[in-house]
Amino acid sequence: MNRTEHFIFSALLCSVTPFSYAQATSNTETAIEQITVEASATANKLPVGTFDSPVSNLEYDPRVDLQSRNMAEAQADVTIRGGIFENTGFRVGSATLLDPQTGHYVAELPIAPQMLTGPYVLTGADNALNGMNSSVGSISFGFKPIKTGGNVSVGTGTNDFNLQSIYAGISTDVDDAKNWQLGFEGEYSHSQSDGSIENGDHDFNRASARIQLISSDSQTDVLYGSQEKFFGWPNMYTPFGVNETEELETRLLMLNHQQNYADNSHFEVSAYYRKHNDHYIFSRENPSAFEAFHETKVKSIAVSGSHAQNTAFAVNYSAQYIEDEIESTTLENNFTSRTYYKLSVLPEYKIDLKQNQLLTLRLGAAFDDTNRDDSELSLIGDISLNTQNSDGSEQTVYLSYAQASQVAGYTAIGGSDQGGLFRSNYNLERETTKNLELGYLIQEQTWQLNSAVFYREDNNLVDWTFSFDSSSARFANPVDIDATGVEFFATKYFDTTELIASYTYLNKSENYGDADIDASFYALNFPDHRVTLGAIWTPNDLIEMRVDNEWRKQHENALRNGKDTALFTQLSLKITPTVINNLFITLAADNVWDESFEEIPGTPGRGEQYTLSATYSW
Repeated sequence: MNRTEHFIFSALLCSVTPFSYAQATSNTETAIEQITVEASATANKLPVGTFDSPVSNLEYDPRVDLQSRNMAEAQADVTIRGGIFENTGFRVGSATLLDPQTGHYVAELPIAPQMLTGPYVLTGADNALNGMNSSVGSISFGFKPIKTGGNVSVGTGTNDFNLQSIYAGISTDVDDAKNWQLGFEGEYSHSQSDGSIENGDHDFNRASARIQLISSDSQTDVLYGSQEKFFGWPNMYTPFGVNETEELETRLLMLNHQQNYADNSHFEVSAYYRKHNDHYIFSRENPSAFEAFHETKVKSIAVSGSHAQNTAFAVNYSAQYIEDEIESTTLENNFTSRTYYKLSVLPEYKIDLKQNQLLTLRLGAAFDDTNRDDSELSLIGDISLNTQNSDGSEQTVYLSYAQASQVAGYTAIGGSDQGGLFRSNYNLERETTKNLELGYLIQEQTWQLNSAVFYREDNNLVDWTFSFDSSSARFANPVDIDATGVEFFATKYFDTTELIASYTYLNKSENYGDADIDASFYALNFPDHRVTLGAIWTPNDLIEMRVDNEWRKQHENALRNGKDTALFTQLSLKITPTVINNLFITLAADNVWDESFEEIPGTPGRGEQYTLSATYSW
């Protein structure tokens, strides 16, 4: 693939949505390239207050809306385009890592970010093709090639914060095997603090390791990750003024293989086993009042890829099979296992209109089924026109329509429907989504702009709602919602500065039927307007400054205490002293304005956090 073909193919892969950085192949440094046009979504890459994780700094990412309890790395509800946390999937390789109890835990990935590419945000047709049980969007990651090197970090900060982290990797040529390399890497991280507000303490540990075999046209990875987390927060899940805690333990074993073959054809096979334990305590002062234990086990195998028949015609495809089971002290034990199936096929046809214009048509379908729910056939299609100019710039305009579906988790359908803190609903049906959007992308040498307008219909969306007359903290209710959105995301490069800016607008019209509802925790917890502004300034080799800002006007909610507007800022100053090679020192601050905005209605927001860390690399 020459540079021109690569650039055109990149734009087409990204054309389904301006915030969708689709992963064509997950990569080796030789033939398996990461074919994508990508700009930085945030200025800061590392969090303030704990070690780095796959969800770090997504709260400043304009492509998603992250609603956290304690902090993003503690409990992250990642939403996309006004959906809820259950509508968002986390995909590694070709497989979506499902948590069958609740979507609150789908972001529990015990993998060091140094091992991953991404995050790539998939929406529209990309998500309908590649996502699994995630009807609005997916956060997708791939596996990086292992390189020889490593780093060790230590940190301290306010609220009795401390951090320790070490990572090391080695890659070596395989004897008597041309173009083959064998790699090993491992990581251990720990952080602890009293929390940015009272009763917001945390204690996290993560260890992950990977073995990799790589050639000129293939990459095979075996990964094992283990993560243990304890954290507390007032009103974590309930609005009753109680100091709640959670203790999570996640184990993940994963095998991934990527293969290039023929011309412009590739596939990726992923298999995993995930075990997740959750111990929830309603009141840390009175643990016997209510506590819950859950253990979920998930086994899955998935494949995705693209087979090119010729330069004009290819077939994109994705399939996944999942088995899960749950043991719980709070569910009714009448619904404790399920199997899921999905197959997506999306043929693609390319037409050269002029020397510098390429028209791409894609039309296909996805089939979803489980052993407990009705099946669903969903239509997927888009059309895009890419124009390359003589100065190296390009524009892409696209129109897409995508349907997707999913089924509810066990907490929503498997608990008591009569009372208790979390009331289930046995009448929940399969959720379906229809998304229509028009987008325009501009790629110049020193700047780029992604823009889109979309309209989405969510039918039977499972929301968690609240009634002031009920003793339950929340109860599951289906809702039909029509959502309209506008998105702009721009990046500009100067000699020593990079600017990142975005604006999003959302409007919703909801229908809960006859349900007695005073407030919605999730479906109606969205920003009407949201603006992000980030900057990276590198005046010399000694200093690097990064800043992320987010301003939002949140939709009014009866459960929210305080105002509906918020301004968050994260700052970092990186100093690389010349007297010690490979050492840098970082001063960082988050929520510098001490914003008390409740990201989840009724749940207190995070406080200020300041840290000082040192990292030595080799």
